[in-house]
Amino acid sequence: MQNLIEIKGVRHAFATAAGPLPVLDGLDLAVAEGGFTAVVGPSGCGKSTLTRLVAGLLIPDEGEVWLHGAPVKGPRATVGMAFQNPVLLEWRSIIDNVMLPLEIVKNSLSKSEQRDRARYLLELVGLAGFEDKRPSELSGGMRQRASLCRALVHKPEVLILDEPFGALDAFTREDLWQIMHDVKEQEPFTGVLITHDLREAIYLADHVVVLSGRPARTQYVLELTPGPRSIDTLYTPEAAQMLKDLHTQIRIAQGRKEGDAA
Repeated sequence: MQNLIEIKGVRHAFATAAGPLPVLDGLDLAVAEGGFTAVVGPSGCGKSTLTRLVAGLLIPDEGEVWLHGAPVKGPRATVGMAFQNPVLLEWRSIIDNVMLPLEIVKNSLSKSEQRDRARYLLELVGLAGFEDKRPSELSGGMRQRASLCRALVHKPEVLILDEPFGALDAFTREDLWQIMHDVKEQEPFTGVLITHDLREAIYLADHVVVLSGRPARTQYVLELTPGPRSIDTLYTPEAAQMLKDLHTQIRIAQGRKEGDAA
């Protein structure tokens, strides 16, 4: 299977009053077409910067980011993004929020086809019947489902998820993990997930990449067996060992040893 995303020797720093602040230092990463990669690591290690480079919202100081064999030089319509804050427009109905990218991204759909596409996605995530509600009438989990629909409505090749479930309660979060599995079966995409939740990473992804501290490099890659999963898989000895391995690698990235105080 060919790589859809390739990050080659990327270095990036942000300008500050005290001078350049390096965030990524020679980062290399590849994501196979149709794959789902979770990126974890210490706070401030550049995870969100990485997503903005893939989306073309930032250009690296050195190195290259490639999508489908072509260098990324700016924002791409083939990338969808969802964040921790759903950022829905309060004056628009849920279905009109979902349809927003179709007003921006060039497409061949008629207005009725756009609405049908939005309705289909809302039904897929369990929001059938809420199309005409306003965001303020929905719970946090429901708003995040609508945000996922908005990110997928224009059929992006790449879906970037920047901690989209981080602000939700544990039950709602696990419910959305299963919805993500179901959505990916019906709406194929190549996924990049940024998360601090290691259980979320091993539940959703087929590769988990641990970044080192700032400036970050690729420190460790955990490969998982692709395929359907249930919450029960998180309570197996295999999952416990994977979580232990990831915790160990993140401690190393933080410059800490096993047994150090948190």
